[in-house]
Amino acid sequence: MGRVKGWHRSPQVHQVTDARPSLSEDIGRRERNYLIKMGIRLICLVLAFTVPAPMPVKILLFAGAIFLPYVAVIGANAPRPTPPAGSDMAEPGQNEIPRHRREIGS
Repeated sequence: MGRVKGWHRSPQVHQVTDARPSLSEDIGRRERNYLIKMGIRLICLVLAFTVPAPMPVKILLFAGAIFLPYVAVIGANAPRPTPPAGSDMAEPGQNEIPRHRREIGS
C-alpha cells in the first residue's frame, strides 16, 4: 500500500544554532565589549599625557580618548539583531510566544 502524496508531511526540524543568544548572554557580550573599549580609552588617555611622543601621535591618542566612549555607548545600546524571516519559522494558526515573554527567567 503506497502513500498518497500530500497526506504525510515531513516534520520541520529546527536547529539550535538558528536560535538567538539569550538575553543574559547578549548583555554579557555587550558589557565585555564596552569595558574593553573603555579600557583602550583609558590607555590612550594615560599614554597621551605620559609618553614623550611627537604631536601627531599625541593627537591620535587624544582622539581615541575622546571618540571611543561614543563608539562604546553606541555599540552597547545597539538593538539585538532580528532573526531572518523564513517560511519555516511558523505555520499559519501556530501560537507564538509573546515578545516580552520569549526569554526564560527574565
